[in-house]
Amino acid sequence: MRSDGAPFEIVCPAGTPAAFRTAVDAGAHSVYCGFSDETNARNFPGLNFSRAEMCEGIAYAHANDAKVLIAINTFPRAGNLELWHRAVDDAARMRADAVILADIGLLAYAAERHPQLRIHLSVQAAAAHARSIDFYVEEFGVRRVVLPRVLSIPEITQINAAVACETEVFVFGGLCVMAEGRCSLSSYATGKSPNMHGVCSPASHVTYREEDGELTSRLGEFTINRVGRGAPVAYPTLCKGRFKTALGCGHIFEEPASLDARHLLPQLNDAGVTALKIEGRQRSRAYTGMVVRAFRAAVDAMARGDPMPEELLVGLTEGQQATSGAYLKTWR
Repeated sequence: MRSDGAPFEIVCPAGTPAAFRTAVDAGAHSVYCGFSDETNARNFPGLNFSRAEMCEGIAYAHANDAKVLIAINTFPRAGNLELWHRAVDDAARMRADAVILADIGLLAYAAERHPQLRIHLSVQAAAAHARSIDFYVEEFGVRRVVLPRVLSIPEITQINAAVACETEVFVFGGLCVMAEGRCSLSSYATGKSPNMHGVCSPASHVTYREEDGELTSRLGEFTINRVGRGAPVAYPTLCKGRFKTALGCGHIFEEPASLDARHLLPQLNDAGVTALKIEGRQRSRAYTGMVVRAFRAAVDAMARGDPMPEELLVGLTEGQQATSGAYLKTWR
């Protein structure tokens, strides 16, 4: 339990300074964000922070008893380490509360050059069992691991019983059918790697066209979906597109749906989880405010021993559908 009595730390996304302030004002204990370059896995035009904006954000968060976690969670390309090293150096200079890293070389750099800087292991590292987590803790002094979204609650319980670090789990937002963003589909379609360039289904490769009374969405040369006039249309990603096969037309890889694990907070608390992570650095500040307030209300209710509030967030989910993801693994 935190010093303020809350059973969890709420970790909220911020893609813009406006969303950052909204997250802090709505009650986030920590905000995670990234610099405006390829060092973070949400490298999209109009998102992320200049160095000056990051400094201002850290000052605002610290003045309001919140922490800032800087995501430097892409993988550097061979012979081009300077950008990533500068990001780690700047995060330490700005007194960020932690950096979120995935690449082993960057983990070694941060541990050696900035031993005072707290290191969190990104979900992009896909550390899914105690032995792999122990490696990162022992070799690089990792203090927290963001667990992959493929684990059940009993598996998380076993991990927490065996490791000497904190764990953080996703509780709301988009899901990915790939091994935590290691998306060969997106790379194949666009030539841009989510893990090295920080862009999954980049907007520069997205087009929409009216064709025969339908709206067609494409990613690169691939048609992702066709919907009737006036029907809702999702952002075109290959894993959540509809395709024609011998079985018919439908969502072959994954249906548009979002994770919502609020009803599982007591079980996650019993499993030993330290922090709850909300996904959505590409989402609006309105989304940020609504989701953070809902989870802060739920966490505060738990601390008081009150019933969980029944605020519905289904309107903020993909396809207006919510799932418990792998936490319950009802298919086993």
